[in-house]
Amino acid sequence: MGLIHWISGTAAGLRGFARRMADDRRGNVAMIMGLVMPVLVLVTMAGVDIHRMATVRANLQDALDAATLAAARSDYVKTDDLNRVGRAALKANLAGYNGIRLNDTDITFVLSGEEIVVANAKVDVKAIAAHIFLPPYGTILDEWLPVAAHSEVDRATKDIEVSLVLDITGSMAGNRLGDLKTAANDLVDIVVQDVQTINQTRMALVPYSMGVNPGTYVTATRGAITGSTAISGASWMSSGWVSTKIGGISIANPGVFTVSNHGLVAGNFVWISGVGSSSSNNLGTLLNDKAYKVAWSDTNSFTLEGVSTSGKGTYTANSGSFRKCQISTCEVVVTSNNHGLTTGDDVRITGVAGMTEINNSTDDGTNTQSNLFRTVTKQNDNTFSLNGVKGANVSTYSSGGSVQCLEQGCQSYLFQNLANNAWRVRPISSCVSERIGGDAYTDVAAATSHVGRSYSSSDNGCLTSVIQPLTSDRGILHTQINGYAAVGSTAGQIGVGWGWYMISPTFGSIFPSANRPAAYSNHGLLKVVILMTDGEFNTPYCNGVIAGAVSGSGSTAQHINCAATNGNPFAQAVTMCTAMKAKGVLVYTVGFDLAESTGAAGAVDTARDVMTQCATNPDYVYLPENGASLKSAFAEIGRSISQLRISK
Repeated sequence: MGLIHWISGTAAGLRGFARRMADDRRGNVAMIMGLVMPVLVLVTMAGVDIHRMATVRANLQDALDAATLAAARSDYVKTDDLNRVGRAALKANLAGYNGIRLNDTDITFVLSGEEIVVANAKVDVKAIAAHIFLPPYGTILDEWLPVAAHSEVDRATKDIEVSLVLDITGSMAGNRLGDLKTAANDLVDIVVQDVQTINQTRMALVPYSMGVNPGTYVTATRGAITGSTAISGASWMSSGWVSTKIGGISIANPGVFTVSNHGLVAGNFVWISGVGSSSSNNLGTLLNDKAYKVAWSDTNSFTLEGVSTSGKGTYTANSGSFRKCQISTCEVVVTSNNHGLTTGDDVRITGVAGMTEINNSTDDGTNTQSNLFRTVTKQNDNTFSLNGVKGANVSTYSSGGSVQCLEQGCQSYLFQNLANNAWRVRPISSCVSERIGGDAYTDVAAATSHVGRSYSSSDNGCLTSVIQPLTSDRGILHTQINGYAAVGSTAGQIGVGWGWYMISPTFGSIFPSANRPAAYSNHGLLKVVILMTDGEFNTPYCNGVIAGAVSGSGSTAQHINCAATNGNPFAQAVTMCTAMKAKGVLVYTVGFDLAESTGAAGAVDTARDVMTQCATNPDYVYLPENGASLKSAFAEIGRSISQLRISK
């Protein structure tokens, strides 16, 4: 209104001046005035519109700069999407200005090949001076005058590596897992961009339950596993020997055994059986079913070390027999080339034909079960004997079989359970447990320090969903996510560790070059971990077996009877988070429908504690309570990451 008043006042003054000039009779003043006046009015009043256009142009430039930044901070790359975002922002920024006209066709936002959002805008400004004064002289200026502006924003200044850690435990079954898949797929589409030529936006996936399944990288991460070796023979008598009848045994000290051309020499070992005698003080009770060492011999007789037959009944001729043994105990000797065993090792033998008595049972998961393993004595690199398995009590070996060690790092592992110290034999799984020792909370290369093995039980088996290293292929990520199945207990601390490993340039050296994380020193890079869980961490490990009596992680009949090596799984997770944040990793946490309790004061003993303490700051913590809010949380995190790659 001030401008209108100024214009009206100026016009009145000019009209008065014009009348005075017209009434002046001196010379040619009137004629000159008639010629000059229209031009003077035009120049004077045009200044008003020029001033207004300059003001609008400055405001338009500010508004367009802000709108271009909004378009650049979006995750869109298509022109239609960028135009929608940019135009909406521009209109909002100019909403307070009157007398201007905007047409969508005059406003464009385009993403260049250099990842720069280029914006151009034109608005029409109403020419106030022309509208008020010029009609008496004819319309010389247009009623609407164009004003244009141009803006450019460098959209992507940083690469992004995001590791998405997802809880797919049994409690996530049904609609909860469906909601998680939708939320995760949406996040992929927000974070991973179509254009990767200037800046990379890659994502890795870590599904977890009772552990993590590294898939094809399992050997590289946990180390090679010692498998079984083939059995090619099993016997106990010396080669070429058969059972030979004993002709006589003297009742003396020492007792002398008479056998024609027996072939024994001092130091040989024999097995005596079948001896009978004529009295109740039975000679057989003394001699039968035992191993002996030959003390002295000649062609037709021999004595046994430490054997006196004095006071025993008369021997029944030819009732007993002897067999020459390979070793002093007359136990079964198994041939398995390069078996790698040492004396005292426990083993599991399967698949032997003929001498089936030496085969071991398969662990069926019951509390009490016999014949699960045998203990061996190494004879040489290719043979070992079975402690306590007397050769006279087994059948003749015919073919086949294999022997498997049962130590840590073997294909199967022998341990005593928590419930009642019963023996258990568990096969190795494709999953892994926590790393232990001095590198437990570091990201050193797996070749330097392997992660833990997992000998899982049938009631809490290894999940089949595997990790996905960093990739910009959204199709691969969507396929992986859509294939997730809910199973098992919650080893959140292992998921946290692997969330870091997937973006670690040291641990990640196991991956192909296209999937390998970049160096921490790359300042044009953001490394982000998103941790999601829906429940309490209840699955710590000892020696690769679930430890403790924590509810929800299977029967204690399947747990090992030793304490968790790394202790409290909640504290493990927070310690790992602290270590990765020290490397500059940004951590978002998503606690889905968690219990309200935060446990004991000052302790880290609930999932809610982990969510709040792991996050980079409180703004990075999300606690959705249902499927809809879970999707919203993931979408907000995605937008936040996209903004960080521009603004940070």
